[in-house]
Formats: sequence, structure tokens, C-alpha cells
Amino acid sequence: MLYFKSSSRANTVAGFLLSSGVATPFATGSADAFHGAGPGTISARGNAVVADKVGTGEEYLQKRIAIIGAGPSGMAQLRAFESAKRAGREIPDIVCFEKQDDWGGQWNYDWRTGIDQYGEPVHSSMYRNLWSNGPKEALEFAEYTFDEHFGTPISSYPPREVLWEYINGRVEKTGVRDYVRFSTAVRWVQYNESTGTFFVTVEDLVNKVTETSEFDHVIVGSGHFNVPNVPHFEGIDTFPGSLRHAHDFRGAESLAGRDVLLIGASYSAEDIGVQAYKMGARSVTFSYRTQPMGLDWPKGMEELPLIDRFEGSVAHFSNGVSRRFDAVVLCTGYLHHYPFLPTELALDSPNCLYPDTLYRGVVSEKNNKLFYLGAQDQWFTFNMFDAQAWFVRDVILGEVSLPDAATQRDSIDSWLARQDALSTTREQIQFQADYIRDLIGATDYPMFDLDTVVEIFVQWTQDKQTNVLTYRDGRHRSVMTGTMAARHHTPWLRELDDSSERYLSKPERSELSNMVDGPHTEPVTMQVRVTPAVASEQAKAV
Repeated sequence: MLYFKSSSRANTVAGFLLSSGVATPFATGSADAFHGAGPGTISARGNAVVADKVGTGEEYLQKRIAIIGAGPSGMAQLRAFESAKRAGREIPDIVCFEKQDDWGGQWNYDWRTGIDQYGEPVHSSMYRNLWSNGPKEALEFAEYTFDEHFGTPISSYPPREVLWEYINGRVEKTGVRDYVRFSTAVRWVQYNESTGTFFVTVEDLVNKVTETSEFDHVIVGSGHFNVPNVPHFEGIDTFPGSLRHAHDFRGAESLAGRDVLLIGASYSAEDIGVQAYKMGARSVTFSYRTQPMGLDWPKGMEELPLIDRFEGSVAHFSNGVSRRFDAVVLCTGYLHHYPFLPTELALDSPNCLYPDTLYRGVVSEKNNKLFYLGAQDQWFTFNMFDAQAWFVRDVILGEVSLPDAATQRDSIDSWLARQDALSTTREQIQFQADYIRDLIGATDYPMFDLDTVVEIFVQWTQDKQTNVLTYRDGRHRSVMTGTMAARHHTPWLRELDDSSERYLSKPERSELSNMVDGPHTEPVTMQVRVTPAVASEQAKAV
């Protein structure tokens, strides 16, 4: 809430809220601050604060910030504000709304599909036996390393539990959990031209209480990989087998001994396909729309062009080939979907590296008080979210000034033109690295060796081309610490236990394992270029 010295201003805002039947909790950002202010009332604390300032001759302005979502992007934003506070800077009142019972977003695995325990659409697309399909060295936080968290080198491709522990560990140390209201769904966000603020309506899913509060800025960190894109194929309604979107995929064990069709040619299709192969599927077929992935698939895996139609369990492809299948998984991507935003504020974009209408990839061109985190297609993830969150923080704190509308549009058009000219994988990765560099250059987030990370990504793509079943056994070196990743005790294709406990254990190796895999060497550490900013932030990190 905004507090002003002017009693007429305070009465105007309060009158607007009361006439709207709105609760006005004058919160500090703590998790319990919103309770106790019923509909159509102003909290006692709110009256006291306003009254205390009236007639003092001093204007008192305390910004309030709403963060929607406590996944990796929202967690990055909380960490960014906490970092500023730790450095002695004043920060606004912050409330983060998260509809799940815990933070982590996609990394917060839920066995449920469709509807959750509160009757809400299930957010997470995470499946039980997922391992990182990209090297952890490419997503490592610049100010909280894997070495710091685990105390020992780990492999380059950890399972989901281990990555969740890493992102959770950084924020658990800082106390930012107090800013989060869990099990709270954002129902509506309305911008009020007269007050220049947002009115955010949320529902406490546990206590079944709906509240509306006023905020100066809204940061959308809810992601865009949770609402499935479900295309129609002629005759698909006659398919008698297992049929689901990748969003509802929870494990490949049930695909053992079955003929599996993956419709799609991107990361979801690739990874679910190799998971199905690992778990014993009889055959795995990918159907692509524009071009195949082109990997060197093992026997039993193949790529075919787009489906023309289904006839029962038989799929007919556009090249005239027909195959019978037991299971179909739609790996057809996701939609930008923000049901809590009016059309004039909601981002409407395909999945791309630089969404139109977002200045610097985060500031809504339609309303500069509204921000989006992680709205891009992603090569980089966690550290890109950090770069975005630090930039958004400094815009809100007034330390980064936004240019006029025409200059913002020129900047957006320049990035869009460069995006349109991209033709190779390396160019796409470098484009996003340069974007991150641009953001970090405007803030105090530690700069890191982005060009070496580009090379790690390129090596990763080459490793997949060499063998899509074994690339996760590869090792990379951290650009933050210089540490070479450990080699996991069991090759990924033979590792059927995805638990953190198993992953972090050191089981004795059998003589047969040594014969098959060769002896494991100890990880080594060697000097790499670590920027002073990274070293300084690591030294200060909690």
C-alpha cells in the first residue's frame, strides 16, 4: 500500500478500496501480514501509519511489490532484493504469491496431473526420473556455486532432486521465505490509471479467503512452460492407447515393452524418448513438423515427418509410412498464458529468444511498472533469471532509468532484427549470452565468463550428436570456480535410482563395472578466469 502525508490522498485511496469492497491490508511483506483485514475494511496498522504521517510535513512513500510465482524466476527476484538489503540499501515491501505449497516452480515435482489438491490446474511439468538435459555449469549461479552448496564436486548432469536442493539451498539461507504466501493463487491484476498502481486479487487456497491489495509494481515470474499447446490431428480421438501431453508425463516405467510415439522435435520429445528407451520401450518414434532433430538414434528409435491422421492405434505419416502404437505423448510445446492479466497487459508471444513488447526482455512496453521474468525461450536458465531479476530490482529502486517509449521501441526492434538473422545453434546461444551480458552490465550482479559458457553449450550439443544416450556421462568445468565436474558413479543409461541420496552416495564399484566403464578418475581443479566481481560476491555470499 502507498502511504502519503496527505490525508485527502489517503482518504481517496481508502475510499476507492472501500467502495470496491476490497480488503486493504497494509502489509510489510511478511507471510502473515495479510491476515486480519477482512473484506471492506482497512487494517488498524494501515490507519495508524497513515495517521502518524498526516500533518508532519514529510511525505512518506513506501513502495509495495507483488511477485507472481516462486519458481526459479521468482526466487531469483527475492534473492536480488535480499542482496540489495544485505548491502545496506533500502528495499520495498515485497509479497510473493505462490499457488503451490512450496517453491521451486517446475522443479517442485508433483505426482498429480490435471488438477491439484485445491482444484487448481497442476503447474509442474516435471517427471519423476528427469535428469538435467543440459550441463549444470551453464546454469550455475554466479554468487552461489555448486561447490559452495554441496562441498564437493558433483557430475555435470544431476537428477531433478539434486537441482532442486541447489536452488532451494541458496534462498533458504537468506530468510526470503518470509516474503512468500504459499498456497495462494493470483486471480486478477488490474491497473488503476488514477492511482498509478495495481490492484491484485488473490485467493488463499487453504483458508478459502479472497483478498485484494494495492501494489506499485507487479513482477510476473510464473513461467510459460505449464499451459500445454494441444494441437488436433485427424482421428486422434479414435486412438485407444495411452494419450497425454508431456505436461502430464510423470515417468517412463509404464512404457516398457510398448511402441511409443512422441509428437514433437524439441527437448521434451528428445528426453522423454530416451527415457522411454532407457526404461525398455520396444520402439520409440518421433514425429517432426518442420525438420528432424537429426541425432544418431540407436536401433529402435527413428524420426518420421508429421502425422497425417490416426486410424485407431495406427498413425499415418505424411510420407506414406504407417505405424501401430501403444502410447502417444504430445511434445508440442506450451503457451504464454496469463489468465490473471487483462488482455492489454498480458504478454502475447511465441516461444522465442526475445519476445516482442518487452524492453530489455523484462519491462512491459505496455506498462513500465509491469515486468516479466523468464519469458524467453531458454538456453541459459538460472543465471539468466538472476540477471533479469537484478535488472528489474534496480529499475524499481530507481538505480536504472528507463528511456522514453520511442527509445524502448528502437531497442526492442534492434534485438528482434538480430534474432531474425540467427541461423545456427551457436548464434542462438551467443545471442542469449550477449543479452545476459547487456543486463549484468547495468547492475552489480557478478559478471562471469559467458563466452566460455557458450563453448560449454556448443560442446554439449556436439556430445548429443555423438551419442544421445551417453552425453550425460560427460564432464564440464565450472566457469565460476574452475572445478572439473565429478564423474557419476554409474553411467546414466544404467542408473535407475534418481534419488538425491543415491546420487550423492559413493557406492563401491564392482570388478564388472570397472571392466565395462573403466576406472573412474578423481575430479581435478584447475585455474580458469574468474572475474573479480564473481570472486567478490562469492566471498560475501551467505
